[in-house]
Amino acid sequence: MSDQIIQIQAPTYGNLITVLSIDGGGIRGIIPATILSFLEAQLQELDGEDARLADYFDVISGTSTGGLVTAMITAPNENKRPLFAAKDIKAFYLEHCPKIFPQSWAPLGGVWNLFKSLVGPKYNGKYLHKIIKEKLGNLKLNQTLTNIVIPTFDIKQLQPTIFSSYEVNNNNSSMDAELSDICISTSAAPTYLPAHYFQTKDSEGKIRGFNLIDGGVAANNPALVAMKEVTKQIFKGNPDFFPIKPMDFGRFLVISLGTGTSKNEEKFDAKKASKWGILSWLIAGGSNPLIDAFTHASGDMVDIHISVVFQALRSEANYLRIQDDTLSGTISSVDVSTKANLEGLVKIGENLLKKPVAKVNLETGVCQPVGDETNEQALIRFAKILAQERRLREMRSPLTKSRKEIFL
Repeated sequence: MSDQIIQIQAPTYGNLITVLSIDGGGIRGIIPATILSFLEAQLQELDGEDARLADYFDVISGTSTGGLVTAMITAPNENKRPLFAAKDIKAFYLEHCPKIFPQSWAPLGGVWNLFKSLVGPKYNGKYLHKIIKEKLGNLKLNQTLTNIVIPTFDIKQLQPTIFSSYEVNNNNSSMDAELSDICISTSAAPTYLPAHYFQTKDSEGKIRGFNLIDGGVAANNPALVAMKEVTKQIFKGNPDFFPIKPMDFGRFLVISLGTGTSKNEEKFDAKKASKWGILSWLIAGGSNPLIDAFTHASGDMVDIHISVVFQALRSEANYLRIQDDTLSGTISSVDVSTKANLEGLVKIGENLLKKPVAKVNLETGVCQPVGDETNEQALIRFAKILAQERRLREMRSPLTKSRKEIFL
């Protein structure tokens, strides 16, 4: 990669539309960060140490903690290359999560946390806001090195607000927010972190206000949102996707990364839940059953939908979902940021690479191993496909020669 191509060539010049999706999940973002580090390392083995994930994906989508990762690997530095390499994300989480989610060690810490949760968000979000603004500065959505899609939810309008590079590039300047505001918004999990308000100004000077909370309310697994944004562009006749047809889902290559769930841990049942009031739905069993329910439900529905579509098109080999649904105890929390818990999440990510590829059982909803291929082997296979796709686009693109002349 000596010519340092800055931006991925359009799908028009290749065979595939490449999508990377990262779920929400608080501190459990360490798990997909570990997976991404491995994938980027494989791409570097193929194309050199300067290779970055943003060079290979047409769109990267992330919710909540996944939205933060998305911004980190696509925001440009002073050299117009990604601000963070994938290998740096794990270190970022290990250093900053204990300050974003400070743990109470007082004898009555649990009681104090409960009281805080009843009268306001568990965490004030000040450190999170500070570190995000420090890292991302004044960078805006239109400046990312590849297209990104980050969902949030507008609590005033009661509808999803999707921040999409595609929309900004279609002259929807009111959506061209600062990446820091987008990341703070998509991470504002109800009961954990405060809602976020900010304003943008369009090209005519008109101000638009946003009242946003966690994107997990709308799409904790944002893979389908990313595919929807691409499909909209095809319908609109975006030349980047000529001559791809709107329903040509067989052209998609999708890597979807979960942050782990505690699906196999039997915390609750209908007998217990039938007696719950508002308080129990928010704090029963040391977790937040209401938020757990809608984030798990939305994530699984997306996985099931995409799995069915790819099976119907006989293109299952182009869809990879990596998820661990065997978490239990504090390791499954979104905010227990002790050193032991964070290091445990790193190990879960590393062990997940060695586990066989699993697909959701369409009847039980449980992930079940399929075949002998491990997640690590699947990522190696996908890395080769991504590298080949990139070379094909460079070969076919009329911009290749002029770009090389610029960088050589």
